[in-house]
Amino acid sequence: RLGYTEALGLPELREGIADLYRRWYGLTIAPERIICTTGSSAGFVLAFLALFDPGARIALPAPGYPCYRHILASLDLEPVSLETDAAGRWMPLPEQLAPRDGAAPLDGLLMASPANPTGTMASRERLAALISACERAGIWFLSDEIYHGLTYGERAETALAFSDQAIVINSFSKYFSMTGWRVGWMVVPEPLVRTVERLAQNLFIAPPTLSQHAAIGALAAEDELEGYRRVYGENRALLLEALARAGLETILPADGAFYLYADVRHLNEDSRTLARALLEEAGVAATPGVDFDAARGQHYLRFSYAGSTADMAEGARRIAAWLARRA
Repeated sequence: RLGYTEALGLPELREGIADLYRRWYGLTIAPERIICTTGSSAGFVLAFLALFDPGARIALPAPGYPCYRHILASLDLEPVSLETDAAGRWMPLPEQLAPRDGAAPLDGLLMASPANPTGTMASRERLAALISACERAGIWFLSDEIYHGLTYGERAETALAFSDQAIVINSFSKYFSMTGWRVGWMVVPEPLVRTVERLAQNLFIAPPTLSQHAAIGALAAEDELEGYRRVYGENRALLLEALARAGLETILPADGAFYLYADVRHLNEDSRTLARALLEEAGVAATPGVDFDAARGQHYLRFSYAGSTADMAEGARRIAAWLARRA
């Protein structure tokens, strides 16, 4: 059954995603509001085109996922950086949404919780306050929830718990371990469904059919998926302890996702140079923070623990030995 599906996705998959919101969040979301997409990236393109005219200004917390600003720029939209910090758990504050220094008002706010690269998560209170501030100011709130399910304490809260006007984008690539299958979804207010459908028909025709069928199966694989999450949790604990012991002590414990964002300014003032040396001399790959924060990222490295625990232990051993040689 590999012919095209409906542009909005297989009805069975949309119904399964609606049931996920009932199980995870206790929410009743109409399947008609759920749009299956060719990965979360297509969801961002569809949302930006449906919501904003050229020149619109969309706020993005920094550090943050770099493709947000690149997609916005390619669509003639203006990304606006909101600096966050460790004291605020790398999440934006409602007061940052007010116009600053005579700049034009914001038209949207896009944020992820848990976030890439920090792994930190907005509290329920912070999320509610940000959504409320957006609604008062007439700003669209877009919530990237791709790392939901991958948390190690409290569960992440969906923006839909606080507003039916929020735009939610998610994917099967992280918690559901379907990286490369290119299937995701978005939840939009009912009046936007037809607008997004017309865009999707013209830009993508439909999400990959085989991937949609696989996603239906993944929704029923929670025991296996929770096993993966437990491995990530073990990896997280191992790296937090091992990296601190090796001298990388300034890491905010990650609430979710599978990343650690480490302050490395005591080792080198350029994270690109440090990441290259770590790769070439120790055989360990880390991502320089400049990919996520052009202004301050030279002081940070992002480590991913989305692998086997044995690989994490070996990576930590290599990092410790490498840092000892540099001392």
